[in-house]
Amino acid sequence: MPAPDALRRYRANLQGEVDGATVYAALAESETDPKLAEVFQRLAAVEQAHAEFWRKRIGADGGHFSPAPSTRAHILAWLARRFGPAFVLPALAVSETRDSAVYDAQPEAKAAGLPADERSHALLMRAAAGKGGLTGSTIALLEGRHRGGGNTLRAAVLGANDGLVSNLSLVMGVAGAAATESTLLLTGLAGLFAGACSMAMGEWLSVTSSRELYQSQIATEAEELRDTPQEEKEELVLIYQAKGIAEPQARALADRLLGNEGTALDALAREELGVDPDQLGGAAWTAATWSFLLFSAGAIVPAAPFAFLSGVTALLTGIGASALALVLIGAATSLFTGRSALFSGIRQLLIGLAAAAVTYGAGAVVGVSLA
Repeated sequence: MPAPDALRRYRANLQGEVDGATVYAALAESETDPKLAEVFQRLAAVEQAHAEFWRKRIGADGGHFSPAPSTRAHILAWLARRFGPAFVLPALAVSETRDSAVYDAQPEAKAAGLPADERSHALLMRAAAGKGGLTGSTIALLEGRHRGGGNTLRAAVLGANDGLVSNLSLVMGVAGAAATESTLLLTGLAGLFAGACSMAMGEWLSVTSSRELYQSQIATEAEELRDTPQEEKEELVLIYQAKGIAEPQARALADRLLGNEGTALDALAREELGVDPDQLGGAAWTAATWSFLLFSAGAIVPAAPFAFLSGVTALLTGIGASALALVLIGAATSLFTGRSALFSGIRQLLIGLAAAAVTYGAGAVVGVSLA
């Protein structure tokens, strides 16, 4: 019978592999690109094989453990089916990186080659590429680095968290000065709209500025390609040589790419500027709208009780609702950090309440001073 510590480790490994297989199967279901769907199916099969390895380790001396997918896995699978693979791949990439690092320290896993399997995504992508090719943006999607929507989940959680913590702190600061319920409600609503508008404007400016910068760079590159094509060719040759391609092959590749103006500009944008012409930052108004809505969703929580309740009841209800929301947001962050949902929820609760306590104390001091 393995030692208790080893058995706990085997069970944790098995749970992780079961969760991974569940999420990859959901990605395969929801993916419309057949090549990508095949990659996800093969990744699910790898996770299932790993799970079977740990089941055998546990059962070798009469142990038994057959876990169901965790709540986190169910949530990620649902999000993948509802919003598409790009929505959850960053969270999954974090888990895969963590799991491979954990396996590096486990002799049983190393002996079975599991760390190498966890890093085999590139091999699977190359296998899929042999059947028709995967674009650079597709590979970035698989690795959880897709710029278009890959970090939407993280942005949504953090946007709501910003609204909740900032407006809770604002309301508590004014409450510390012994303000009336109507003043607290007005403060909360003002904080909501001011913060949401500020976040939306900042997001719009950020996306618009990035898009305009990329467009300007690509336009400059297109002009240089028309005016000095030979120089642009030499730049591509040098870039490919820096990547380890021999000069004859680098020149042949550059010649082939520059044979078509559209292909040449695309290659120069990607290789020289590091810009994907198909992904220039997304739609500014869409980003601004989501930023406004997500901030508002968090900011309304501490303010809403003052519209229906009064006195200490309203204040305590606002604190209680905010505390619950902080725990839920903290638990949601565990989807992409890989930490325990309980740990993340409690940590978020303590941080949020600490910020509220500081502003409440500051409000009380200022209120006394003004009085």
